[in-house]
Amino acid sequence: MSETPFQPMESFGPVPDGWVWGTATAAHQVEGGNVNNDWWEFEHDPDSAALESSGDACDSWHRWREDLDLVKGLGLDSYRFSLEWSRIELAEGEFSIAALDHYREILLACREMGLKTCVTFHHFTTPLWMAKKGGWTNSEIVDLFARYCAVAVERLGDLIDVACTLNEPNMVTLVGYWYGNFPPGHLNDYAGFEAATENLIAAHRAARTVLKSGPGDFPIGLTHALFDFVFHADDQWDGPTLTLDEIPPDSDLARYVHGVITAYLDAAKEDDFIGVQTYFTEHVGLDGQKTPRPAGLRETQIGWLFTPEAIGKTCRWAAEYTGKPVIVTENGIATDDDEERIEYYSKALAAVREALDDGVDIRGYYAWSLLDNFEWPQGFTMKFGLYSVDRETFVRTAKPSADFYRRIVASSR
Repeated sequence: MSETPFQPMESFGPVPDGWVWGTATAAHQVEGGNVNNDWWEFEHDPDSAALESSGDACDSWHRWREDLDLVKGLGLDSYRFSLEWSRIELAEGEFSIAALDHYREILLACREMGLKTCVTFHHFTTPLWMAKKGGWTNSEIVDLFARYCAVAVERLGDLIDVACTLNEPNMVTLVGYWYGNFPPGHLNDYAGFEAATENLIAAHRAARTVLKSGPGDFPIGLTHALFDFVFHADDQWDGPTLTLDEIPPDSDLARYVHGVITAYLDAAKEDDFIGVQTYFTEHVGLDGQKTPRPAGLRETQIGWLFTPEAIGKTCRWAAEYTGKPVIVTENGIATDDDEERIEYYSKALAAVREALDDGVDIRGYYAWSLLDNFEWPQGFTMKFGLYSVDRETFVRTAKPSADFYRRIVASSR
């Protein structure tokens, strides 16, 4: 019996008042020339996990107006992008007025174009001068990050509509100190993982206090890489699973769950919203390691399970756990097959729609990503974008998924 051909979503349906449709990028992944942070050094370390240098990336430092035109052309309400700390604070205590004015120019252009701004203050990259001092394992970073946020908000706050203090801080720690594929490249460094977790949460709270002081008046939260988790009682895919309450408190899985999931959800209870970023379902064993997968499961280009419906589950979980509104601050797929991208977005948005209809307080959705960009250790090999980018000319070219997203957004008006 042949399978029924997949039919893309034709309409999302009406959205609640205040809902925002958007798309997102991150400074290091698109700007190019970010030579003053830990990622640039990591990319150029032959012993690191990085495949290549970010180099010029998408040249968005110069071509940001083109990017805003693309966002506007999709009929979106909002653009999420990040500030690059290492451009703003060139050395400890040395701030660049020119860099701040550059970001202010982007924010002003958004305002003039009718685009709301969602600004992230830290998206994976840390200034090299801070990394040399121990990065997120050094408690000094809490006050230093808050000071950077204070300087930035003083110059930019009146033009910010939504602020995210940290992007996926749980990935900074998990992949940087447990898996070794992000800076500083430590493998199974549990002490570093726990110290960095403590400092990231403290930095988030300190930054929130600073940002609340203004100028500007905008909701503040963090974004959470909240997979649709399945916890296993052993390392067997088909074996028994555990609820959060059943996880042995002295296990590596308990350490994993606290540092990767609950510590940040608990912190978000004090925020204005929780940013949910879900791409797939993750299976984790009692040892805190990924459970080996059976052969034949559908995977995306980056090797993640093809489970677009996961976003609906995590939106429900985050809203229930924190009691806060949810914004889907990232969601998307790495694939060379744009029909597969349309399928993924169709199924993910259907799950979001179902959660909305069930009363989950979701305030918006940001597609990841506007552009094919630098995807961290995988370099430019992973294609998440609604637009492709020529690696030599930087010309942006719309994919069919861009038109699909535009039509879905229009259907909700």
